[in-house]
Amino acid sequence: MSYLKVQDIGEQGLLERLQSFCPPEIIGDDGAVLTTQPEQSLVVTTDVLVDRVHFSEITTSPEDAGWRAAAANLSDLAAMGASPLGITVGLGLPGDVAVSWVERLYQGITECLQKYNTSIVGGDIVRSPVISISITAFGQVHPNRIIRRNNAAVGDAIVVTGVHGASRAGLEMLLNPSLGQILIQGDKQALIRAHQRPQPRLDVLPILWKILDFPDIPLPLSGMDSSDGLADAVLQICRASGVGAVLEYAQIPLPRAFERWLTKEQAMEYALYGGEDFELVLCLPIEPAYELVQLLGEGASIIGTITDGSQVILLYKNKEMPDQVLSLNRGFQHFKS
Repeated sequence: MSYLKVQDIGEQGLLERLQSFCPPEIIGDDGAVLTTQPEQSLVVTTDVLVDRVHFSEITTSPEDAGWRAAAANLSDLAAMGASPLGITVGLGLPGDVAVSWVERLYQGITECLQKYNTSIVGGDIVRSPVISISITAFGQVHPNRIIRRNNAAVGDAIVVTGVHGASRAGLEMLLNPSLGQILIQGDKQALIRAHQRPQPRLDVLPILWKILDFPDIPLPLSGMDSSDGLADAVLQICRASGVGAVLEYAQIPLPRAFERWLTKEQAMEYALYGGEDFELVLCLPIEPAYELVQLLGEGASIIGTITDGSQVILLYKNKEMPDQVLSLNRGFQHFKS
């Protein structure tokens, strides 16, 4: 089949097509000018996604690759307590990539951004032997509302804003279509959609500020997102804060489909180490933690408590499995042998 390739129209021709995805009043110069509100801090975050590492044609359409790339960055902003201002896109492309593939990628990016009133405000395109997508996102947050990893205190409750393991389960189904045949179609599609179209939890922030309304002092709050897995998030917070944690197996929210499909060991492996669920993991005093979970509703849960020491322990209260000491080595890490 004959199709228009990137090398057929060149860099300037491709840029001209992609400018339609950007606000015309912002692009066109050597840099974008973004205005922050008074008394706001600028938050900047960057993620790089590489073909056959973070996405592939087997599991991800161009639109879904674009959505996931944007969602990963918006989730990082949410994890810092920041509202998005805009993103830039750095794109590495082989010359024989179809122009339509690139346009569909940008369509997925803009579909995700539109939900949060955010735009592509610039970027760069280069020739590359492999497709890579590098997104830098810009956000703003009041200095007293910045969420950091190093502020967890002994006695804090550990809150997750939603279920874990769904994205990993969706990926496994895409890679192995025969899996999950006992599931009803709606549950199966929900897991696949969790992988292909994750939702950054920017919606949590207004609720959080309503509960923790301390405008003149930094918030008693620590957190990050769970893009690299729930275990990774809790361990990173504890390491940064110089504390430990106890998690309760029964309190970790899982997709309802797991009950009929996975063993308890598999379900917990997906939840703890699967990654790319893009929920927030927050540590805060017990009373506002309960209020937050109540307001967020289904899926949100208090999963444990911050403790003295340095270990993060997963407890099984009914002892159907031995307690576990969680480790960063079990999750995905680049360059791990």
